[in-house]
Amino acid sequence: MFRRMVNDSIGIGLVNDASSLRRLSLLSYNQLAQCDSPSCYKLCAISRAAGILAARKKSLRRGFPTREPYTVRPQLLSCYGFKVRDGRLEIPVSRGKRLSLLLNKHTVAVVSQKGVQVRSFTLTTNKLSICIARDAPSIQCASTVGVDRNLRNLTVGNDEQTNNYDLSKTVRIAKNTVRILASFRRDDARIKTAIASKYGQRRTARTGHLLHTATKTIVTVAVQRREAIVLEDIQGIRCLYRKGNGQNGNYRGRMNSWNFREAQRQIEYKARWVGLPVIRLSRRETRGSSVTCPRCGERLQSDKRLARKLWCGKCRVVMDRDRVAAVILAWRGRVRFARSRPPIILEAQGGAVEAVKGNPTPTVIPGVDAPKLTQPTKS
Repeated sequence: MFRRMVNDSIGIGLVNDASSLRRLSLLSYNQLAQCDSPSCYKLCAISRAAGILAARKKSLRRGFPTREPYTVRPQLLSCYGFKVRDGRLEIPVSRGKRLSLLLNKHTVAVVSQKGVQVRSFTLTTNKLSICIARDAPSIQCASTVGVDRNLRNLTVGNDEQTNNYDLSKTVRIAKNTVRILASFRRDDARIKTAIASKYGQRRTARTGHLLHTATKTIVTVAVQRREAIVLEDIQGIRCLYRKGNGQNGNYRGRMNSWNFREAQRQIEYKARWVGLPVIRLSRRETRGSSVTCPRCGERLQSDKRLARKLWCGKCRVVMDRDRVAAVILAWRGRVRFARSRPPIILEAQGGAVEAVKGNPTPTVIPGVDAPKLTQPTKS
């Protein structure tokens, strides 16, 4: 019934060229009155249809071909009318009748935490997902830490310390998945698609676990040191790896399959869950972060013999480009909210070198992106 209401709302939206929630509600709600379902599910079905139509409209605006959307998977979701009590989720199915679902111990422990609220649920044939939120108190930070995202590692640090989290295993997982899919010899496209989907889900799960381990450590250390996390803006990076740009097919395949948004998503929601500020720099602020010398500000030079290391023609020191990017991001994130310029210390080849001296008193960053942090955080 819920799937039928979603598809009916999608059809009404396509006929009337409506994708906004308000207009689709005015057009669809009365026509869904004939469905024998609680009213809370009608509103959620319209909201679900509005999201599907909005995604389709965005794809058309970007020039991607799309088919007429249609929901196939049976599901039930709602943010009204349900209750969580005695370790069970009670959802309405008809007038005066509720369905009780037993929750596992982990879910009960998380939901029972102080300040946690259950906002919505999604029920499929074999899975129950619960959306929770809470108001986390903002952490008062005295410094910043930059996060430089790369294909094979995550480099996190500032002028005091820099850590590197190896993610080269994600590249091997992607390479093995592509090799396995290329070895298929069956002519049945449906079977090939089903098996490829399973391997793709396996790859996503393994990669997500590796990123989860790294991002959890990053947020935990930042909370202990009271450091706001600074993230760079690398949107549009796909344009650098197109056919005709001088790279071979294997290199373009690795870079275009890199899910650089997943690490940012995990860091952001984990930081907001504990109340840690997250600073997202603009593209203008991000430009040149990995090729700018943190000592003198000159552009660093590359050399094929130095692999991922760069050297400064003025300072005559060799520096790792990932560490340079992390330090510069941390500094730019701090300068964005503080007028004083903190000392930047980067350990170059041969020892630590003090670059710029400023006000030694740390400037407290009470809150970054406050409107986002004060809202309930979903997980």
